[in-house]
Amino acid sequence: MQLVVFDLDYTIWQPEMYQLDGRPKLVSLDDFVGKSKRKSRRTPRRPPGGSKTIFENKIVTDQRGTPISVFDGAAHSLSEINRMKDDYNLRVAISSRTDEPSWAYQCMKWLVAADGKALEECFDRDLIEISYSDKSKHFESLNRKTGVDFRQMAFFDNEYWNIQSVSRLGVRCYHTPDGMTREIWEQCLSDFGMS
Repeated sequence: MQLVVFDLDYTIWQPEMYQLDGRPKLVSLDDFVGKSKRKSRRTPRRPPGGSKTIFENKIVTDQRGTPISVFDGAAHSLSEINRMKDDYNLRVAISSRTDEPSWAYQCMKWLVAADGKALEECFDRDLIEISYSDKSKHFESLNRKTGVDFRQMAFFDNEYWNIQSVSRLGVRCYHTPDGMTREIWEQCLSDFGMS
């Protein structure tokens, strides 16, 4: 494996950008949880796992306060890739058809992988493919940019039709219908003899 490619919405994070009510924003943890009043019976909200950001005590939400969080398996795999990059000469790309690219870029600046690195630092800047075209077109572009053979690429996506389209090129594809998981990442490493 020389190139690892991730979809964003519902593979790296949740919810999907089209489900957000307005542009992402940073919110203090205190404001999100809600300041408890002595006589209040309301249980304070808890931030979801995977909602850590580059800022201490802040999370990312939409305009109504819906938190945006990184799946545990995504945070874990990106951290492992960061650790493995030099030893295995790995490159990391994005193939996304997100409805709101500018919102996705903002989330990548603020949300972090398990090692604390901002998501934007986990991906090669020149290997970000965000457009509405068929994802096989994204991979043809990635192949031209990197020279990496399709058989040396791994792709993670929650949409099965994207998996079908890209697998025809010879890319090893992993369906993540419930978001990226550690188990799927471990399967990928095993398939490429890297576990």
